[in-house]
Amino acid sequence: MDKMVTITYRGEEREVPIGTTLKELSTFYQDRLDYDIIIAKVDNDLAELGSTITRKCNVEFYDRSTTLGRCVYAASANFILVVAAKHLLGNNVKVVIHHSLDNGVYCHIEGAEVNADTVKKIEKEMRKIISENKLFEKISVSRTDAVKYFKSRNKRDRVNSLKYVSNSFVSLYRLEDEYDYYYSKLAYSTGQIDNFKLTFIGGMEKTGFVLSIPSLADPSKTTDYVEHEKISEAFINIEKVIKSWGIKHVSDLNLLVSQAKVPELIVNTEAYYDTQLHDAVNHILAKKGVKLVLLAGPSSSGKTTTSKKLMAYLKSHGKGVVQISVDNYFVNKVDTPKDENGEYDFESLYAVDVEKFNEDLVSLMNGEEVEMPTYNFVTGKREYHGNTLKLNDDDIMVVEGIHALNDELTHSIDLKYKYRLYISPLIPLNIDNHNHIHTTDVRKLRRIVRDSLTRGHGALDTLNMWSSIRKGEERNIYPYQDKADLVINSSLIYEIGVLKTYVEPLLFCVDENDEVYPEALRLINFLRNFVAIPGDNVPIDSVLREFIGGSCFKD
Repeated sequence: MDKMVTITYRGEEREVPIGTTLKELSTFYQDRLDYDIIIAKVDNDLAELGSTITRKCNVEFYDRSTTLGRCVYAASANFILVVAAKHLLGNNVKVVIHHSLDNGVYCHIEGAEVNADTVKKIEKEMRKIISENKLFEKISVSRTDAVKYFKSRNKRDRVNSLKYVSNSFVSLYRLEDEYDYYYSKLAYSTGQIDNFKLTFIGGMEKTGFVLSIPSLADPSKTTDYVEHEKISEAFINIEKVIKSWGIKHVSDLNLLVSQAKVPELIVNTEAYYDTQLHDAVNHILAKKGVKLVLLAGPSSSGKTTTSKKLMAYLKSHGKGVVQISVDNYFVNKVDTPKDENGEYDFESLYAVDVEKFNEDLVSLMNGEEVEMPTYNFVTGKREYHGNTLKLNDDDIMVVEGIHALNDELTHSIDLKYKYRLYISPLIPLNIDNHNHIHTTDVRKLRRIVRDSLTRGHGALDTLNMWSSIRKGEERNIYPYQDKADLVINSSLIYEIGVLKTYVEPLLFCVDENDEVYPEALRLINFLRNFVAIPGDNVPIDSVLREFIGGSCFKD
């Protein structure tokens, strides 16, 4: 008779034989989730569904509608893409997954000419692999054996990245006869990746395609790819620049660190960021009659530093500049709209007194003196203390905030008087050809460090609120990004190495029993790919100082 063990799922106990796989166990609970169960947690440790139960434990399951599940779904889709491309184009081609784009990743293939017909054939082959429901097999090998294998396959990107991995053993995944190294866990089988699209992208400086998957906002389907031209251009521009510096993967960055070339790298990186701001100022000045500069971006994009430096550069051209804070126009707390859970929704556009904000903007543009409000966050009320503002004919107002690109916020101001900027850290760096760095992770690391420094929050607090932050961005920021006249890329190629020294201790403080522990562990493992960089040489006017402290700009 099989020896039994007790598992607990959401407070319900069940007896199962020792050796039961999580995949077998998941069948008892599949009807409680909307989509196919793709990954599990066993006593708060992430585990593939092929793992077996060996002890009494608590189990939780996740589908693609969750952040954890979607990460697994995306990595699994990437692996299927790699295998499908080799089926069609031969073993010598290299699939390169560059960066996030819309609800997917931008990819291209080295060693083969790719057109729209090729992409259709690859998608068809992916669907064939999925229909065959092949298993993703996980094996543990010594790091040195993994290096030997990737050398024999001429995969120098993996060889170089593994050089900076200190683990004695690493996990490889196998699909058919292809072995690969992923920083996310993978699904149980290809049949679980049943919803995706490939979209050919032509006319860009490098021809490729986008692999799209369902979004967290709507996990039920994969929507058609939407081209965000200015975002794509920003990625292309920074990729060309860092390529000229000899950087493509994290291992290239680590090599420069080990060669003591960090000061030069920081100077070059900061110069690139500043060049974008100078371009923005030139565009603003070239558009005659601009009275209102609007700047928006997701959390921890560096909006504060960017707006302050932009103001300084405008002043250097003889422009009078004032900054208007949207926060001072919050409605009284009792009038704040509430979300679906009955909680105050401070990120709603209508948490702002939009009409009063527009009334004051129009008055200022007409040369009138306006008494400016101050919002008292303690009492939850807008107050007036006799602080007045009057603009000269040539002055420019700068407004930054999450709603800045939403036309409703400034609906009384004609478009000809506005210049709109979107800012985000669009990092072009990859760990290797198949593991790209998510822009969201960069912002998350920035936010953890800043929350600790300025608000006394631990990593646990920031990670707990991150899903709410992302939800607000999906609703209030991303729908308006294409309205921007210009995109500012605030990523700094060296910054993760610097952030590592600040954020690692904070992540290690997350307790193993906390819900977000697996995410903290994922970030810790991600940071192990980077050689730490001291923050001593980071300039005081750098956007990074907004997060690590020591900035010359004050809120």
